[in-house]
Amino acid sequence: MRTPAGTECRYFYGNYFRGKNQEECRLIGNQPPPGDWNRNLCQTCPVPEILRANACEFLTLHGEVKRTLGVFRKRVIVSASCTKSKTNVAEPHVGCGQCHPIPPVFTKPEP
Repeated sequence: MRTPAGTECRYFYGNYFRGKNQEECRLIGNQPPPGDWNRNLCQTCPVPEILRANACEFLTLHGEVKRTLGVFRKRVIVSASCTKSKTNVAEPHVGCGQCHPIPPVFTKPEP
């Protein structure tokens, strides 16, 4: 579904049927403040970029809202894990490296 920021995200849900204005992020869920979600977080959320870059079926994302820069800004912090290799993924945009190895064409040749 398209987020308020204009990008596609499978975790965003909006119900606008018959005048309803219900929006939620199903990755974060209903958390108590200060970890609660609001629609402004979609502007800086890294999840749509990660989903466009990595379509691995074994990638599982975990999201939470944390404050950065003191008490002024809230951001979505994403961590990832792989259910096939059962490891934490350091870079969710790339993946774990075991499910879909990077072809040798894209790696630097060693001298």
